Amino acid sequence: MHPLQQYALQSRRNFLATSANGIGAAALASLLQDDGLLAAPATDPLAPRPPHFAAKAKACICIYLEGAPSQIDLFDPKPKLNELNGQKLPDSMTEKVRFAFIQKEGARLLGSPRKFTKHGQCGMELSDFVPHLGSVADDVCLVRSMHTEAFNHHPGQLMMNCGVPNFGRPSMGSWMTYGLGSESKNLPGYVVLTAGRGTSGGASSWLSGFLPSTYSGVLFRNQGEPVLNLNNPAGLSEEMQRKTIEALQDLNGFRHEQIKDPEINSRIAAYELAFRMQSAAPELIDLKGESAETLKMYGVGREDNPIQGAHRGGGKGQYNGFATNCLLARRLIERGVRFVNLYHASWDHHSNLDKELHFNAAMADQPVAALIKDLKQRGLLDSTMILWLSEFGRTPLGENRGGSTNVTGRDHHPFCFSIWLAGGGIKGGQVIGKTDEIGWNIVEDPIHINDLHATILHCFGLDHLKLTYRFQGRDFRLTDVAGKVVQKMLA
Repeated sequence: MHPLQQYALQSRRNFLATSANGIGAAALASLLQDDGLLAAPATDPLAPRPPHFAAKAKACICIYLEGAPSQIDLFDPKPKLNELNGQKLPDSMTEKVRFAFIQKEGARLLGSPRKFTKHGQCGMELSDFVPHLGSVADDVCLVRSMHTEAFNHHPGQLMMNCGVPNFGRPSMGSWMTYGLGSESKNLPGYVVLTAGRGTSGGASSWLSGFLPSTYSGVLFRNQGEPVLNLNNPAGLSEEMQRKTIEALQDLNGFRHEQIKDPEINSRIAAYELAFRMQSAAPELIDLKGESAETLKMYGVGREDNPIQGAHRGGGKGQYNGFATNCLLARRLIERGVRFVNLYHASWDHHSNLDKELHFNAAMADQPVAALIKDLKQRGLLDSTMILWLSEFGRTPLGENRGGSTNVTGRDHHPFCFSIWLAGGGIKGGQVIGKTDEIGWNIVEDPIHINDLHATILHCFGLDHLKLTYRFQGRDFRLTDVAGKVVQKMLA
């Protein structure tokens, strides 16, 4: 029998029993609340929740550069590699290594033409491709000793974003909003902004997996209608929209009473949030209130760098689009959004590395540094963590796909790569970890992705061992069955 028919035909005795229990429980709950013994029920699944312990970070902006930027050409100088340019590695170093495209027989070391200089009081060595980032070096914690198991893009993106290289697991932003909720009433707790060609992992990098869909990232656009189909159709007034939402809420609430599916609560919350977003989202992307100085600092309105032959960074307008996304990220966290993802593709430079990386780095360098400076001058950097991440690094070997002698790029390298963090309880002005003289392996302070996630959660007052969700008979967590907090990163 259909649940609705069963509900209508239930006996008087059954009705009285279930109703009395419900009324009695509600009365008891009310009395306990009046006496301060029971907290009021949270009807909003994104209502702010307390952390496990005192937190330094409240919001996170994760800049994800899909495709794996070359750490050897941006963050990890290797003079010895330049000396050995063109030489072959000993077979013992590569015989058990699996490459994505490199042909081992003819592979040769590839030096970097980049010039590295020291920046800030900390003396952090950075490439000439990221001079603006050098201006905030004392706020940055650069990690040169990241490593992962995944050596292809989609598994690698899942690993960095979700903690395991498998489909169906919640993303870092989803775990964060599940654990802490959001302080924004009119915007999602987790927002995603994209630029470039689109990531190979797509939405699997920001979905909620087995967590309720309330905690999935919501994809925004930086121009036009912020969320597709958010605006009302012509002729539908706000009052009519409000009544429609109320009717849907009543129907969904009635259905939830019948089948107890938690996704119905997510649906109710989504309708309510969408209604509130109809005024909040357009205001968010309206940059008229920003000063000319701020827009210039981020590079909003910039023309793309006219580097001939650079095409992997996306179509026309990438410089302005990425800069706008960085500014929107600041505006989002100002409005209480917990987690903001900025994705850009692609940094997958198997060839034409020098021109392509120059184009992308010039696109990202200025607005990312501006974001750090802007947050700092507004007093928000201490409570906002900024992440610069990707799935893995690039090889010190040049790629010789198909036996080509025209080697101009690098292959995938999971054994060691660089990321950086700033703000939100992270100790800036330091370099953690060290790789060998050619950038092949880690020789000091290896840090796994699960360790990175444990450390990020710690800054938000979340114990990665306790932030769990029971699914299919066991408790899952972002760090899976591994992970430890890296004390050196903490302020």
